[in-house]
Amino acid sequence: MSAFDEHKEELEHYEQMMGTYRGRLAVSLDRLTNAMVLVGQHGVYCHSNRDPEKPTMDIQLITQELRKAKELIQSVMEELRAQRENTKRIR
Repeated sequence: MSAFDEHKEELEHYEQMMGTYRGRLAVSLDRLTNAMVLVGQHGVYCHSNRDPEKPTMDIQLITQELRKAKELIQSVMEELRAQRENTKRIR
């Protein structure tokens, strides 16, 4: 099942509220956040042998990459918002 089918209602809601692109990005952020929660839960059970206080290296790397992806999406959303506001000011 595609993401568009699986998250149809959520997409429609955010696209109507924020516009097509920002709405899709918002749903993407939600999916990334959910993935981070799942990885975090998994990290509770998978600890490093070197440092039992930390999750295994693969969990750390996955979490780091998900954070970076969220940061990039958030920056695009902010740029789109700023662009829209500038367009409104010019008119």
